[in-house]
Amino acid sequence: MLADVAGTWVGTSGWRYPPWRGTFYPKGLVQRRELEHLSRQVTSIEINGSFYSLQRPESYRAWVAETPDDFVFAVKGGRFITHLKQLRDVGTPLANFLASGVLALGPKLGPVLWQLPPRLRFDPGRIEEFLTLLPRSTGAAAEIAARHDERLDGRAHTETDADRPLRHAIEVRHPSFCTPAFVELLREQDVALVVADTAGTWPYLEDVTADFVYVRLHGDAELYTSGYTPEALDRWAVKVRAWRDGEAPTGEQTVAPAAPRRPEGRDVFVYFDNDVKVHAPYDAIGLCDRLRSD
Repeated sequence: MLADVAGTWVGTSGWRYPPWRGTFYPKGLVQRRELEHLSRQVTSIEINGSFYSLQRPESYRAWVAETPDDFVFAVKGGRFITHLKQLRDVGTPLANFLASGVLALGPKLGPVLWQLPPRLRFDPGRIEEFLTLLPRSTGAAAEIAARHDERLDGRAHTETDADRPLRHAIEVRHPSFCTPAFVELLREQDVALVVADTAGTWPYLEDVTADFVYVRLHGDAELYTSGYTPEALDRWAVKVRAWRDGEAPTGEQTVAPAAPRRPEGRDVFVYFDNDVKVHAPYDAIGLCDRLRSD
């Protein structure tokens, strides 16, 4: 459950990776206990299976049962919406995504991540139309979920146990998004611009656009592969503390004027996606340890 004061949640993007077995995951640990094992060492995990296909309510319920009471999940929005439909005519796909079990996470539901494909350019009208569709509470999400189509008949979860705020973050991969107009649009919608470290592959922006900050660390030097040195983790800890304390620093990686300081602070979510050589869980634990001492 999200805290009443600004805090930090750190973890990995996903948890089911064969190379982690026998290295990070102890030899002999059964696959169904991998989430339980990881969730005792980090504070959040990004569900990425939801990007590839609609999950089932029973899966979300199982993930809730396998994690600590104060654990938080981010959920990655479906690629059918972002990559295939490219945000056009997505009312029904959005309803299907929300009905697939997302709301079954209850108080463990954190932000929803929307990752755009590299070929999608900044189109202010299209982006604004999509952002306007997004529900800003679990109650509103339940109303949208109820409009799912026949593909979810008999397997939909369209209720919420309580009406809570629902946050959204957007990750861009085309350089045309590096403009103050995009930053201001996100600020108007209170949607977070993902700080995405992709080893120089895609745009890197640190503009603060919402009441929280969402960070994805895909690799320090080589995409998805390289780890973060102790010095790099120290630098990220400094950034996270500043954002958590309500600051919105500007510099070479920002394109718009600074957001106002937020005296009550901002929640910060950080996910390591450098999974290929099993760096992600160790880097996440390393950053957790640095922030836990605060």
